[in-house]
Amino acid sequence: MHGPTLVSWLLAALTAASGAYCLSRLRHAPCAPAEGGAGPRRLRAHESDLAEGLMGCGTAAMAVTGTAVPGEVWAWAYGPPAVLLLLAAVRRPARRAHRLHHAVGALAMTYMALAMTAGPGHAGHHAAAGSPALTGALLAYFGGYALWSGSRLLSGSGGTVPVAAAGLPRACRLSVVIGMFAMLLTM
Repeated sequence: MHGPTLVSWLLAALTAASGAYCLSRLRHAPCAPAEGGAGPRRLRAHESDLAEGLMGCGTAAMAVTGTAVPGEVWAWAYGPPAVLLLLAAVRRPARRAHRLHHAVGALAMTYMALAMTAGPGHAGHHAAAGSPALTGALLAYFGGYALWSGSRLLSGSGGTVPVAAAGLPRACRLSVVIGMFAMLLTM
C-alpha cells in the first residue's frame, strides 16, 4: 500500500483479525445454522467463511508486504478462487449475488496486485497504478457496498450494533470491504 505506514499496519491488523475470525468459523457453527448441523445451508456458510477469511488475510498480507511479493503470486492466489466463484454463481442460482460479490473481491485483489507491481513511473517518479476507469468502478462498488452493509448492520437493533451471531460476521465483512476500498484509494 502506498499510504502512511501507520494506516497500512492498522488496516493489516483489522483485516487480519476479520480474516482469522472468518477462518475460525470454519471449525465452529456457521452464520446460517441448519437443522441437524449439516446440509446445503451449512456448506454455503462455510464457502462464505472461507472466501471472507481468504480476503481478510490476503488484504492484510498485501497491505503489509506491498510490492515485496510479486503480483503473479497474488494473481495465482486470487485468480482461481475468483473463477470458481464465478462458475458457482453461473451454475447454481442460490446465493448468486453473494458469490458474485466474493468473485469481484478476488478479481479486485488480483487487479490490485498486478497493477501495484507493474512498475514505477519514469525517472523514479511514482505513476498511478492500474486503469483509472477500472479503479474508479471498483471504488464505487466497494464504497457503495460498505455504505449498504454498514447501514444494514446498524439497522439490526434500533441503531445499536448487534453483536449476536449475525452481527459479528457482518461487521467482519464490512471491515474487509473497507480495507479493499482503502487499498484501492491508495493506488
